[in-house]
Amino acid sequence: MKLKVTVNGVAYDVDVDVDKTQNNAMGTILFGGGAGGPASAPAPVSGGAAGAAGEGEIPAPLAGTVSKILVEEGDAVKAGQVVATLEAMKMETEIQAPTDGTVEKILVEVRQAVQGGQGLIKIG
Repeated sequence: MKLKVTVNGVAYDVDVDVDKTQNNAMGTILFGGGAGGPASAPAPVSGGAAGAAGEGEIPAPLAGTVSKILVEEGDAVKAGQVVATLEAMKMETEIQAPTDGTVEKILVEVRQAVQGGQGLIKIG
């Protein structure tokens, strides 16, 4: 089978050997929303799941690894103050306190992997 592949704006003609044996162990795999329309977005995490922040908790804006925790339990924080940082795909994201308050509990540790929406720090 011949395919045309474009990488970084350069087109290449590629010959692909296709295995003629039938192996349906995984079933049909569709890429990019074939078979009737665009792929749908994943369902949002519902409350009570491991990735859902509770009341008063600062949620992780994305999945990543906790790289720094800049506050301790009992610290007073101001709205907009950076309280932690997450690393994802070699980029750091600052996590800010949404409101003034006191750090009640730190829910994660440095180098811990977290999911988007997961509670990081509880502020009361």
